[in-house]
Amino acid sequence: MPKVKKEKSSRAAAESSQGIVFNKTFGQHILKNPLVVNSMVEKAAIKSTDVVLEIGPGTGNMTVKLLEKAKKVVACEVDPRMAAELTKRVQGTPLHSKLHVMMGDVLKNDLPFFDCCVANMPYQISSPFVFKLLLHRPFFRCAILMFQREFAQRLVAQPGDKLYCRLSVNTQLLAKIDHVMKVGKNNFRPPPKVCIVEVYQWHHLPLTSSSLARTRT
Repeated sequence: MPKVKKEKSSRAAAESSQGIVFNKTFGQHILKNPLVVNSMVEKAAIKSTDVVLEIGPGTGNMTVKLLEKAKKVVACEVDPRMAAELTKRVQGTPLHSKLHVMMGDVLKNDLPFFDCCVANMPYQISSPFVFKLLLHRPFFRCAILMFQREFAQRLVAQPGDKLYCRLSVNTQLLAKIDHVMKVGKNNFRPPPKVCIVEVYQWHHLPLTSSSLARTRT
């Protein structure tokens, strides 16, 4: 019994030293490598007049970089603890006035107007969020989205591939998806179970009545 208590105590101390204990239910894996963060922000080519939508900002590693370039950042967060950490991080700085935290489930809430979306997507909501983006109006200029490789392969699968599915058809019908980079799991805290995460750039294709009808079937 003393050994069990010691193990529990050590685990609690480790969690305490790391600050927030991340919630696996929300798919929380914080991107910690500043080089990857900077690469994603640069690829978004954010203008000083842009409104940027960020999904799952976590502790704000990406958010801060977005705030430095954009007119406004709308950060959608479901975890009140993360929202509090993010707000605290920019409080008392010029960036604070440019941040708007939107609490709640992003799948259930209406998306605001935005020019660009940048997100490290939780695996659990990747598919429904992509469909939400496909139908979002007015069109946004671009999105830089990070997905777990398993999901990303379905997103860009071609006819005849085993992974080719409704997601592949609708996404490629309405958007141009370009691969940006691969990111190893050690760039996250805590590391995800998958070995590779992939980043894609998204641009809308011209919409036709037939293509819109196919997304609803």
